[in-house]
Amino acid sequence: MPVPAHNLTPPFNVVRLSHVDLAVTDLEASRAFYADTLGLQVTHQDDDTLTLRAMEERGHHCLILRRAEAPSAQAVVFKVWSEADLDLAEAWFADKGRPTEWVDRRWQGRTLRSSDPHGLPIEFYARMDRLEPIHQHYKLYRGVKPLRIDHFNCFSPNVDDSVGFWNEMGFRVTEYTEDKDSKRLWAAWMHRKGGVHDMAFTNGHGPRLHHVAFWVPTPLNIIDLLDLMATTGYVSHIERGPGRHGISNAFFLYIRDPDGHRIEIYCSDYQTVDPDHEPIHWDLKDPQRQTLWGAPAPRSWFEEGTLFEGIDTRAPELDAQPIVAP
Repeated sequence: MPVPAHNLTPPFNVVRLSHVDLAVTDLEASRAFYADTLGLQVTHQDDDTLTLRAMEERGHHCLILRRAEAPSAQAVVFKVWSEADLDLAEAWFADKGRPTEWVDRRWQGRTLRSSDPHGLPIEFYARMDRLEPIHQHYKLYRGVKPLRIDHFNCFSPNVDDSVGFWNEMGFRVTEYTEDKDSKRLWAAWMHRKGGVHDMAFTNGHGPRLHHVAFWVPTPLNIIDLLDLMATTGYVSHIERGPGRHGISNAFFLYIRDPDGHRIEIYCSDYQTVDPDHEPIHWDLKDPQRQTLWGAPAPRSWFEEGTLFEGIDTRAPELDAQPIVAP
């Protein structure tokens, strides 16, 4: 299936990704990981909830952590341009036969919840509580010095269908991996905000959350984090990297939080705002696709992910195997 042409007049205007809500089993262990080690800033904490933001963000949070008996994710959440876009989105999802409901989310205005054809839960809002800027409060910078949330990646049982649906919402493909034999998509990277992606899809058992990524200033921040994790009891939480992706050209590190949620630390990708930006094609068997330097990813990277709360999953339709580290 060919990559669809960019939809430059979507039915409603998504500005960017916003945040994710993760269920965790030990809130204090999660705070030690996300705030004390990675360096995200705590914006609220009570007995059951912890919210955090990165250094350049003005919204109340980019990450919500909720105490629960088992780890899971609630939804991937996006900010739209206006209140009117929420009503347009509700009508569009209903017309597609997808369920819609208005949900109450603390620190946000009206919030619409729906899902894509595979059941991937999506939420949209236009207004969130705003906080004072802290990007010049350099005494607060610590850990990997995270500046902002950058993207989500989710497992999809049919990447072609996922890309087609999200393309209609105005998400534009920047790079993609094609299986040479079937000519089907194995993975795709899609954006709204002008980077390589706000949302990516990877062929696999889904829908599941593969990872959440945070943008950092330089590759050296990632090296500093590795030294910190290696000497503070987190060496076993380092899953993959550091390295440079072929796709996106970004410098990366994949780590796991205390509940196994995968986090990517990410920098150095490129601008994609031009409406005639052409997607870059990669073959599934290209050894530089995963890592420009040729190092393959471990099997866990292709098989493990976070379940969405209450959402059934299914096996991928495409039976194609990338290069996997021994």
